[in-house]
Amino acid sequence: MTETIVSVKGLSKCYGSTVAVKDISFDVQRGEIFALLGPNGSGKTSTLESLEGIRHPDGGRLSIAGVDPVRQPGRLRNIIGVQLQTSALPPAMTVEEALVFFSSYHGVAARYDLIERLGLAEKKRLQYGKLSVGQQRRLALAIAIAHNPTVVFLDEPTAGLDVQSRTDLHTLARELREKGATVILATHDMAEAEKLADRAAILVRGEIVALGSPRQLTAAGDRRTRISVSTELGKLCAEQVAVPFALLHARENGYSTYLSEDPGKSVSAILSWIEKSGDALIDLRVERPTLEERFLELTQDKSTQGAAL
Repeated sequence: MTETIVSVKGLSKCYGSTVAVKDISFDVQRGEIFALLGPNGSGKTSTLESLEGIRHPDGGRLSIAGVDPVRQPGRLRNIIGVQLQTSALPPAMTVEEALVFFSSYHGVAARYDLIERLGLAEKKRLQYGKLSVGQQRRLALAIAIAHNPTVVFLDEPTAGLDVQSRTDLHTLARELREKGATVILATHDMAEAEKLADRAAILVRGEIVALGSPRQLTAAGDRRTRISVSTELGKLCAEQVAVPFALLHARENGYSTYLSEDPGKSVSAILSWIEKSGDALIDLRVERPTLEERFLELTQDKSTQGAAL
């Protein structure tokens, strides 16, 4: 049985004459990683801030674990954790002081295991202002989840992090989900969303233009598979080779790239042609459409529609 833990019904938010969010609705289930995706100005931040109780929406109904973010801010603070894109801790506050202060605010013991887990144990006496950007973001995450919140909001969580730190954060997000927490993620990194999210909503100009799992979102777009081939003698690039169920997409950097509606038959034909031509295969890549490609397809379509009005 699924349980709706975050409910958004008809959310609208305006700033003067500018409509930031226009009558959007979606639900998030307990134990789900849900991604909000969209270009700058799409309404992601306004949606997040409305759910976090930072902004008052101009219309609609919001609920987080049965709590109204607008009418019940006192109850809200203990059931959500927020890792903001930018933090504003005092520069002289140390990592340990920040952890103790925010743990005390939520009435829980300081979670030293988190700064250990996030690679900050050796920096616990270092002042916030002397931390690197990546270290500041890791501290913000430790503070956000120290009280075991029901819902965790992550706004561009891996910005400024190195590869290992990104991997550690992804692992931690999955662990939060496994323990029953719900994670709402806002990111510009489509690969990150495709890897982490159970479902995603794509916002453009304040409206949801697509909603579903990453696989559902990519399947709804151009379903052709990309086949990229490089050969030893480069004959495939030099000649105009007709490949069944596929169209030549590009020839560059020694690769011929095809878009195929039946990759099995197309790959078989390509390999057969290479063998008959006396050439030899160096590299073969078969890739399904990515979430980033679907995102660009949707956002460009929406932008074109807007320009035509």
